[in-house]
Parts: sequence; C-alpha cells; structure tokens
Amino acid sequence: MKRAAALFSVLWLAGCGGVQSAEGRDAVQSALIGQLLDIFLWVTGAVYLFVVVFLALAIVRGRRHRQTNSGWQGEVPPKVESAWRTGLIAFVAATALILFGLTIATWLTDRGLAKAAGPAPLEVRIIGHQWWWEVRYNNADPSRELRTANELHLPAGQTVHISLESPDVIHSLWIPNLAGKQDLIPGRDTDLTIHPNHAGYFRSQCAEYCGLQHAHMALDVVVEDPTKFANWYEAGLKPPPTPTGGAAFAGYTLFTTRQCASCHNIANTPAYGQVAPDLSHVASRLTIAAGALPMSPANLKTWVADPQKVKPGNHMPKIPLSDAELNAVTAYLETLK
Repeated sequence: MKRAAALFSVLWLAGCGGVQSAEGRDAVQSALIGQLLDIFLWVTGAVYLFVVVFLALAIVRGRRHRQTNSGWQGEVPPKVESAWRTGLIAFVAATALILFGLTIATWLTDRGLAKAAGPAPLEVRIIGHQWWWEVRYNNADPSRELRTANELHLPAGQTVHISLESPDVIHSLWIPNLAGKQDLIPGRDTDLTIHPNHAGYFRSQCAEYCGLQHAHMALDVVVEDPTKFANWYEAGLKPPPTPTGGAAFAGYTLFTTRQCASCHNIANTPAYGQVAPDLSHVASRLTIAAGALPMSPANLKTWVADPQKVKPGNHMPKIPLSDAELNAVTAYLETLK
C-alpha cells in the first residue's frame, strides 16, 4: 500500500509540470489563474478534510452507542437539541463565509486579468480549422503582415492580443502554461491576451471536441527573447528562394503546377491557395499536420505520400505521385526554411 501511495504521488507531481501543464505559471495570466486555483484547492481541501473527520467521528460514536446500547430513544434532551441547533447555525454561517470569500477571490482574479490585458503592441489573429491552426500577425502595413500555421511565436515580456475565430465548428484554444481556455465560435469574435514572463517552448491543444481529428490539433508555442522574435518575424516576411536545379527544382515545378498550388500558398510562387496551411517556411516548423508528426525529411515524405494514413479524415487528399515525383516534392519542401 505504501509503495502504491508513493507511486501515485510521483505520478501526480509529474503531471504538474512540462510544456502543457495547468500548473504552469509562465505568463501573467496563468499566474493569476494559478493563484486562484491554489486558493480553491486549499480551501476546498480543508473543508473536505473537515467533513471526512467528522464523518469518521460520527461512525465511531454510532458504533460505540450501539455496542453499549446507550443510544437515545424518544425525545431528544433539550440541551442536546440546543447544541445541534447552534452547530447547524455555525456550519451554515461558515459555509456562507467560505463561499463569499471564494467569490471575492474570483472577482479579484477577474479584475487582475482585465487589468493585465492592457494595450498590446502585438496583434495576432488565430483561426481554428478542421484540424489545424492558422496564425496571422496583423500590421498596419499590409506588406508586413505574416501568415503561418500550427506554430505561434511570441516575444517574452510583451503583451500580445490574440483575436480568435472559426469558419467551421467550435474550437477551443488552451495554452495552459500561459493563459486560460477560450472558445472559437463561428460567427462570434472572441479574444485572448497573453503576457509571457520568459522564453520557453509550450504546447497548446484544441480543448473542444471538433471532429474526427480533434486530438491531433496541437499548436506549438515558442516564446522568444524580443530580439530573436524580431529576427524570426523578419525572416518570415522574406519569400523562400526558388530552386535553380536538381530534384528541388523538379519538386517546385510539380508543386506549382499540380493540385497542391490550388490549396496551399508559398510566397513569391504561382502557389496562391488560401484554404490550407501556408507553406512558405514549412521546413522551419517543429511539427507537421498540427502536431501529428515531428518535422523531419522522412516524416515530410510520409505526410505527402498519404496524408489520410497519418491523419484520417483531414481535408488534404492523397495526390498520386510516382516515387521520383514524391522525392522531388519532398526535396523542394525541405528548402522552405
């Protein structure tokens, strides 16, 4: 029993850390929510312990009374009835005070979150699709707007305002280490504000069942030093170079003349599709297909060869390609960094 309890404790503590943890305090918003969680946990835990202790005492006392045949019969003595009445009033009053205190704590947390929202120098729009995330960095200058997919980069120490929308079904963006959960509802604008405290890698997940591949709808979140973020942003604005020969050029020709170009966009190429993830810098991303596979040449080839085998039900059809054509397209995609 002791070994089982120790193992359970280790597993419980292991679930309280990492890149996707509700106990993460890596942003102003998540720290406020975490403090409220601590208050609720300690208060409700104390109440639960109080109830369990008194229940145990009642059971022990009841058994003792049955064994000694000393239980009350008939009318309850006035002193005992008065004690019960006093105890009941005290319990009701304590319950009301506890609920009032938790309500005040919740209100203060809500005010703190509203205050933390403040003006945001960076505006981001995230669109939830079945089953991937479209990320757009807004800018007053249209030429400096950046579009990417399934990866969110944020500058550490700066407030970011994220507007959320969905063109199909209800999704829910949850980056537990950084902020609370927020739904993306078709026809309704919602938003989220995040102020990351430090650099790091985190993982987000769609937290609202949205169809067959709901479990494979992850978002990599990279919080960087502001200088590194600025460098990443500038690199993202530059179109990828066009291959000049070899397998990569053959893949470029195939990609821009086959069905791929009607769905995907690659900057400065004839591929201008807007219904699927932007692939301008796909090879620099951490994962493929919203977290379904880690980014690597082998996994990229596997995904292009048969996306339905990797992620059944997704909206990318299987394109018939010979082995040589598949190798060429993969070689071209590997240049998009």
